[in-house]
Amino acid sequence: MGTVPSARITRMARAKSSKPQRAEATSGEEAPNPVWFKPVMFGFMLIGLAWIIVFYVSQGRFPIPDLGSWNILIGFGIAFVGFLMTTRWR
Repeated sequence: MGTVPSARITRMARAKSSKPQRAEATSGEEAPNPVWFKPVMFGFMLIGLAWIIVFYVSQGRFPIPDLGSWNILIGFGIAFVGFLMTTRWR
């Protein structure tokens, strides 16, 4: 009689351990970023940097010649969006 309860306990333990654990996100936990987040973040930074480099290398003729020195602000603005995204990166 002593082996029957232990066999039953072993069977119950196996049954509970074989069930997959359901991951529940509590309100305090944050979900990971989507797959597209990191490439977009680095993309903004690189596009902003490229905008500024093109402006300096072309001596103000590109990317938009009518804006003049405002091209620098646009380049920094684009890069700044990428840097702001880093605060949300998990």
